[in-house]
Amino acid sequence: MGLLGANGNGKSTFAKLLGGRLAPLSGTLSKSAKLEAGFFAQHQVEDLNLDDTPYLAVQRLTPAAPESRIRARAAQIGFPNVKADTKVANLSGGEKARLLMGLATFNGPHLLILDEPTNHLDIDSRAALAEAINDYAGAVILISHDQYLLEACAERLWLIADGKVRAFDGDMADYRKLVLDSARKRQKDNAEKKREAPQEQQLGTRRDAARTRRDAAPLARKVKAAEEKMTRFSDLIARVDLTLSDPRAFERNPAEATRLSQQRADLQRALDAAEEEWLDLSSELESMTMN
Repeated sequence: MGLLGANGNGKSTFAKLLGGRLAPLSGTLSKSAKLEAGFFAQHQVEDLNLDDTPYLAVQRLTPAAPESRIRARAAQIGFPNVKADTKVANLSGGEKARLLMGLATFNGPHLLILDEPTNHLDIDSRAALAEAINDYAGAVILISHDQYLLEACAERLWLIADGKVRAFDGDMADYRKLVLDSARKRQKDNAEKKREAPQEQQLGTRRDAARTRRDAAPLARKVKAAEEKMTRFSDLIARVDLTLSDPRAFERNPAEATRLSQQRADLQRALDAAEEEWLDLSSELESMTMN
């Protein structure tokens, strides 16, 4: 299940409720007493003890196991030999994320909750994560801005908005269009409200409006620049897709086709980031012009 929703709408809070990290303020949460949930969140990477090692982390989960078994389990989650004794402070961001992921899935929980799991991962690691999620025998709830990961893994999408969670009937392209259309509609509605204001009110606020427009001009230029980036990335993605749509592309030049596939993933992430930037800037501009 992939959780969708704008930043601040409660995706992480909902995930923490399901994972037992938060207690409901009201209402009830019904689940099996035998349910075991594993939890991975992006902020946990920063909370790791820098003096810890993968060996010590695994040892705490299997205190009665002999050293050989502890080292074998450490190797299974990606820390073989001397790597198991490397301090967390000396691990890369991807290795820290791998350690946390290994600890979260250590006992094979029924439910695995992943909150932005790709933030510290490179392209190859993201592909490996998608494969691992698809092979996982339990249920997975995934919160991510990585469209590739959601498209590759999510069988169902849930939308969190207005304090509610509901099934989303569509794919990631539909969701992206929904978000952009909603933001543009809010801007249009606000503009119409201003035009419909009483004439005396309009006259009394002209000077304030002029000052607001002057102050908002730099922000408006940033919004326009973000829109231009979105258009540029979308055009580039369309070109790459046109090339990759040829079924013989991988046969003629496998290396080039692989490069284009990686480029396509990079462009999609850049487009997602540009859209997030556009939404944030548009919201800020909207707040400024509404006051």
